[in-house]
Amino acid sequence: MIKIRNLTKILNGRKVLDNVCLDVHSGEALSIIGQSGCGKSVLLKHIIGLMKPDSGSIFIDGEDIVCLEEKRVYEMRKKIAMVFQNAALFDSMTVFDNVAFALFEHSDLSYEEISRTVSEKLAIVNLQNTEKLMPSELSGGMRKRVGIARAAAMNPKLLLYDEPTTGLDPITSDVINNLIAETNKKLNVTSVIVTHDMRSAYRISNRIAMLYKGKIIEADTVENIRNSDNPVISQFINGRAHGPITDE
Repeated sequence: MIKIRNLTKILNGRKVLDNVCLDVHSGEALSIIGQSGCGKSVLLKHIIGLMKPDSGSIFIDGEDIVCLEEKRVYEMRKKIAMVFQNAALFDSMTVFDNVAFALFEHSDLSYEEISRTVSEKLAIVNLQNTEKLMPSELSGGMRKRVGIARAAAMNPKLLLYDEPTTGLDPITSDVINNLIAETNKKLNVTSVIVTHDMRSAYRISNRIAMLYKGKIIEADTVENIRNSDNPVISQFINGRAHGPITDE
C-alpha cells in the first residue's frame, strides 16, 4: 500500500527525517512510535501530501506522490483520510455537518444518501442520534470518535491517525483503541497510527515501527518489538525515565 524510500526532510537546519525507508502492507495497522518531537507527525504529513520532502519517494498504490502534479495529488488524497490529534472538528458546524463535509465537497451523492452515510459512520463509533449536537457539547472522547467517523465517511483505502489517545483517560483511550481496531476490520482499510502510547500500539497494531534520530530503526511484529534486544527500543517501550534514550 505504501512504500517509503530514502525520505529526507530538513526543518530549521535539523534533519527531522533522515533517509527513512518503510513499507506499509495493504490491510494492516502499523503504529509508528518514538519520542515526542522525533518527526512522527512530520512523516504522517508527508504521506498525506501536506509536506514535500527534500529528497526521497513515497509510493502509494504504486504512484510516487512526491513527483505527481498537484491535481493528481488532490485526487490521491480522496483515498486517504486523517484523524488529527485534537480531532480538528469545525466548531461552528454540527456533528452531522462535520461528518458530511467531505461528502458534500467531493461526492455526487444526494442529500438522502449523505444522511444515510453519516448515520452509518456515527453508528460505527457508537454515536447514534448525535447529528444535531455541536462540538462544544461533546466530551474529548466523543470528539475523537466524531473525527474517526468523519475520516471514514469517504470510505478511504488508507486511514492515518495522529496521536489518537492523547489527552484521554485510560478507559476512554481503550474505547478509542477498540474503535480503531473495529474500524480497520469493518472498512477493510490500511491504517497508520502515530503514537507514543505503547498500550495503544500493542492493542491496535499488526506491526510497530520505531522512529529514532530521523530513521526507522526497526519495524516488526508486536511480539518481536516487545522482545527486541535493541536498547533504544527496550528503553522506550518500558518507559525507563532515568535519562534520555541512548543506544550506548
